[in-house]
Amino acid sequence: MTENNVTVSAPYTVASFFGGVGGIDLGFENTKKFSSVFINEFDKNAQETISLNFPSAKLDRRDIHVVDTDTDTEIDSRLLDTDLIVGGFPCQAFSIAGYRRGFDDERGDLFFELERIIKKHQPRAVFIENVKNLVTHDHGNTFRVIREKLTLNGYHIKWKVLNGKDYGNVPQNRERIYIVGFADKKAFELFEFPKEKKLTKRLSDVIDFQEEKDEKYYYRMGKQPFYEKLELEVTSQDSIYQWRRQYVRENKSGVVPTLTANMGTGGHNVPLIKTEHGIRKLTPRETFNVQGFPQDFKLPKNLSNGALYKQAGNSVVVPVIERIANNIATALDETSKNVKPTNIDGATALFRVQMNGKLEGESYFVEQFSSTDLLNKYSEKHKLNVVDEEEYLKMIQKNGYRDFYITL
Repeated sequence: MTENNVTVSAPYTVASFFGGVGGIDLGFENTKKFSSVFINEFDKNAQETISLNFPSAKLDRRDIHVVDTDTDTEIDSRLLDTDLIVGGFPCQAFSIAGYRRGFDDERGDLFFELERIIKKHQPRAVFIENVKNLVTHDHGNTFRVIREKLTLNGYHIKWKVLNGKDYGNVPQNRERIYIVGFADKKAFELFEFPKEKKLTKRLSDVIDFQEEKDEKYYYRMGKQPFYEKLELEVTSQDSIYQWRRQYVRENKSGVVPTLTANMGTGGHNVPLIKTEHGIRKLTPRETFNVQGFPQDFKLPKNLSNGALYKQAGNSVVVPVIERIANNIATALDETSKNVKPTNIDGATALFRVQMNGKLEGESYFVEQFSSTDLLNKYSEKHKLNVVDEEEYLKMIQKNGYRDFYITL
């Protein structure tokens, strides 16, 4: 069937922002329950990869700041009236590897652009992926803003940090925060994050240690000034190594360390392996393998290896996304299609927050009141632990389980 002139092949439609190479979209489409009808991506190289792999989706190549604004004449706004809006907004502003500036960084405002579109189109569910550091950045205040914005828009949200090696059966140590929100509280209650599963894939399942690759991938005597250090310390085919500017780090855990956008460029954090043909860095295809992309995922032949490494490093662990997407579909299958997010316009709104440490929790709207007196009576009647601003800031920085209420 078609929807707003875009082919739809599954029960639920997805509009995707900061699409990258489409890793999130691929995870959802792999469930056979979702069709990506719209993908917004500003990076020209990533656009090439998306267009190869998602020919049925509308690819919007513009800056998100102009998408679906009052002056936007390039798309039909109804195209964004989807069941799900997803986004993995650029994470540099929140990454440990970045400057830790959060919303002060110009990239930090991109979340608010995503929130603008969510607020306007009111999808049944939302999905956001980002770096683990998002939950602790600025003593928890950055994530607090994101959580509050989503709940103020009427979404019941759950979040959890998952590691690709523990939840996606990929041999990569990659921790990311996943946020799922539902307009329907019943769907929220039905949804659970996937359970941990045993890692069965080995390095040899995603990396070719046997076949000789192009010479450009190898490190040789006289080619790199630090080669003697590599030859001395890169000794096992059961480990992944990294050249850390001044020394070699060996990862003996049997998994690849977190892939980064600057890998393969001769700089920091380059994943290296020892093969029968010498010491080399991973090929672009191998880095996509490590992220769980299937072999039939197309890599543009006209892009440089550097561009492909960047795309893989900025992408997601596809099998983790797929498992979460399956659980989202299950929740949507059992709930009403007509439920819209609650319109929160009272003088005071009450929200519940439950946190299991800093890396897992949920938050949702409870009730709104026309006056503080009515709020106080409600809180006293139900014996709620409503915390003030000072206590709230302390709560979100604590470890252990917390269950409390806040007003916004």
